Amino acid sequence: MKFYKQQHESYCGIDLHANSMHVCVVDQAGKKPLHKNLTPKTPKRFFSP
Repeated sequence: MKFYKQQHESYCGIDLHANSMHVCVVDQAGKKPLHKNLTPKTPKRFFSP
């Protein structure tokens, strides 16, 4: 696994539970272009914009 020591354009965090999944993407300016609560039973929603 490669570890990068430079800043990235955006960062993503996923909080996964048995019945829920919270996804958040934050850009360098602190804006959240993606901030969704999803159910892990419907993975197609995770990949759609």
